[in-house]
This record gives sequence, structure tokens and C-alpha cells, in this order.
Amino acid sequence: MTGVVNRAIRARLRHWAPIFKVLSLLWLVLAVFMAVPWLILLIEQDPDAKAFGLSILIVLGAVAFTWLTTQQVEIALKPWQMFVITTLSWVTICGFASLPLALGAPQLSVTNAVFESVSAITTTGSTILSGIENLSDGLKLWRGIMQWLGGIGIIVMGIAILPFLKVGGMRLFHTESSDWSDKVMPRTGGIAKATLTIYCSFTLIAMVSYWLGGMAPLDAVVHAMTSLATGGFANTDASFGAYADTLHLLWFASLFMLMGALPFVLYIRVLRGVHGALWRDQQVQGLLLMLLIVILGLTLWRIWQGTAALEALTHVTFNVISVVTTTGYASDDYTTWGNMAIVAFFYLTFVGGCSGSTSGGMKIFRFQVAAIMLRNQLRFLVHANGVFASRYNGQPLTDDVTRGVVAFSFFFFLTIAGVALGLSLMGLDIVTALSGAATSVANVGPGLGDTIGPAGNFSSLPDAAKWLLSLAMLMGRLEILTVLVLFTPMFWRK
Repeated sequence: MTGVVNRAIRARLRHWAPIFKVLSLLWLVLAVFMAVPWLILLIEQDPDAKAFGLSILIVLGAVAFTWLTTQQVEIALKPWQMFVITTLSWVTICGFASLPLALGAPQLSVTNAVFESVSAITTTGSTILSGIENLSDGLKLWRGIMQWLGGIGIIVMGIAILPFLKVGGMRLFHTESSDWSDKVMPRTGGIAKATLTIYCSFTLIAMVSYWLGGMAPLDAVVHAMTSLATGGFANTDASFGAYADTLHLLWFASLFMLMGALPFVLYIRVLRGVHGALWRDQQVQGLLLMLLIVILGLTLWRIWQGTAALEALTHVTFNVISVVTTTGYASDDYTTWGNMAIVAFFYLTFVGGCSGSTSGGMKIFRFQVAAIMLRNQLRFLVHANGVFASRYNGQPLTDDVTRGVVAFSFFFFLTIAGVALGLSLMGLDIVTALSGAATSVANVGPGLGDTIGPAGNFSSLPDAAKWLLSLAMLMGRLEILTVLVLFTPMFWRK
């Protein structure tokens, strides 16, 4: 009997060894990026250098131990192991990334440090920090790096992993097997490499643009990283409001946030000679049309309230794009624009950008697929025996895509409802509870109300609320179903 048990344990360890071997490589990448602010702090002789140095040693220690115990293991992953890696990588990286925040000058509690790092890595942009402008240069840079890594992480995951697990919107791009192999790249590795090149290039362009536009070098670097990552961390408590009077910077940021919210696979196609691939995409068209309608409507509303036309257009464009792309920057407290604007921004919280981008939310394509399903259902009511073909971007809309949209949408709103209920049980008012749940699951950043609105932060929330919101941010970033499947008994019986 003992021998049977031991063999079962060894079999389990063999299954888990490749998972931790991959995780150790990801931790190593984190440690390399952590060394950048550490070197800057050493040059500046800032005390926070010790915190980063110790954090790097802890991460490298975990890497060394894991690698030594799994070095003989070959990395040949099964689908269930990819699910586990996807979730564990984000959880463990968020944990390690929180170390400089807890050990450095802010001296954050474990709860606050983890909340801040989860918000950064998931590119949500909610913060518990105040006096951000007083942080060391290294910590400011680290907040930007965390969001930048989270942005590229979700793109690679969305393009290379989730489609094959039949989770996430990029499944749409796999309706024809030739679509990837012939028109984009021959291998998933090539797609990831091309995506990283484009992401880095866009970030560099944003850095130069912000710097030439008048930002200090460090601010230009951090805002470039958080703009393309649609993360929203800034170097001041005022967020992008510190540049509210510099209208050209708001237009720069609006452009870069929008670039981050478009499908990166389409950028690859454009570079490979598929001209018009970006503008012919149904998802991109839907996003741009929706933004145009909302921006025009709210701009007219602000002009009617007495705001100058150019100022109204600039701030409306910036804040609408920020919320829709789930970036979370704020150039103004839009909750003071009137009740109509508050309701509009609450609705926009759920939208999100395009699938295969750095943005969160439900994603535009799900609303479009839902509209197609609704149209067909109305047709069936009139023509009960009719046969109606459903197509999206010129491709057949398959049953697995529609099932995925329905399942995700249901669990998306169910998760928000559950988190909001949990927050209300902790004593939060209905506006804070509901908007906090929505903004966390949708990875937007600021909520509504005086506490967590654009002019506030999450520091005053109870610790239990911060842990619940951290879980909500992770679930939202990982498309919810990726996490929920780990809690089903049948998953572990495979």
C-alpha cells in the first residue's frame, strides 16, 4: 500500500515539475527587470536600493531552488498544466513584485503591497499610495515596469496560450487554421517575438513623444510604459491631472492608450504587408465608432455646461479613452460633470478594448457577437424554420466562440455581483462596492464616489476588501474562466 502511495506522489511531482520549471524562468525575468531600478537607486545612493537588492536575492533564491530541483525535467506541457501555469505565474509574480513596496520606503503592509503589485501587474491602475511624487525614482520606475510587464504578459497569453485552451477572445483568430500559419507567423514563438518588438517600439515612441512634449525624463518613461500597457499608474497623486493644462500631452496619451487597446496581431499583419488589416477589422471598427459617438455626446454635454470647446473635447476624449481602454488615467474628476456623465462612465467601465490587446474589460467583440446572436434570435421569432448564417470578420461564427462569449459574459457579471456583495458586507456603501467590484474585474482603475473615485484611492478600504479586490483583479485579467476551471473537481481528475 505504501509503495502505491509513493508512486502516486512521485507521479504527481512529475506533473508539477515542468510547471515550476517554467515559473522559475518567469521569476528570473522579473529579477532582471527588478535590477534596473536597483541600479538607478545605487547610483543615486538612495536607501531604497537595499530593499530592491534584498528583493532580488529572494527572487533569485526561489529561482535557484526551483531550477536545481527540476533541471532534469523536460518542458512538455499538457493543456491542464498550461491552465495552472497561467494562473500561478500571475499570482507568484505579483507576490514577488510586491517585495520592494513592502521593504522600501513606503513600508507598506503585506496587504497594501500585494494590492499595489496586483493592480500593477494586472494593469488595473488602482492604488493605495498617496504622496506618490515623494517616492524614490526607483519605486516610481518599478511601478511603471510592473504595468509594462503585465501589458506584454496579457498580450502573449492572449495570443499564444488562451486560444488553444478555448478561453478568451483570440479564439476568433483560430477559426481557420491557415489564418495563423500562412498570414501571420509560422510559429507561436514568432508571433510572441514580433509582438514584443512592436510593443517595445511603441513604448519607445511614446517615451520620446512625452519627453519632447515637456515631461521630465523619468515621467516620460513611466507614462510611456503605463500608457501602452493601458495600466494608468502615474508619478503624482493627481494622475494625468498634473498635465491637465498641457493639452497636447493629453492628446499624445489618448493616442498611445488607443494603440495599446487595438489587437497587436493586426499590427503584425500590417507590417507583413496586409494593408488595411487594422481598419478592415470589425472589432476595431466597432471600438472606434463607439468612441466617436460617446466622445461627441459628452463633449456637447460639457460645452452645454459652459466648458470651452477645445478643452471639453480634449478632456472628454482623454477620459473616455482612458476608461474604455481600462487605463485608468484621469485628467479631471469626471464625477463632477453631472449625473449623466457619471452613469455614462459607469457603463463604459464594462466595455474594454479589443481582444489581443493590453486592455481589460469585456472586450468589444463580445458585444458585437452578442448583437449578432440577438439579431438571429429575433429572426427566429419571425421565421421559426429559417437558417441564418452568423459571420464575424468574414469568418463563420462557430458554436465554441458563441458558447465562450455567453459563458464569459455570465460569469463576468456574476463575479462583479459577488464581489460587490462581499464589499457591501464589509461596510462599504453601494456606490463604492458596486463601482469597486466593476473597476477591479474590468481592470479599469478608479471607481466612483468620494472614496475610490478619480480624485481618491483605495487606501481607506479595510484589508479584507483589498484582498477581495486583488482576487477580482486577477480573475478579470485572466478572463475569469481560466481561474474558475481550477476549482472544478473534474479538472484535477484529468
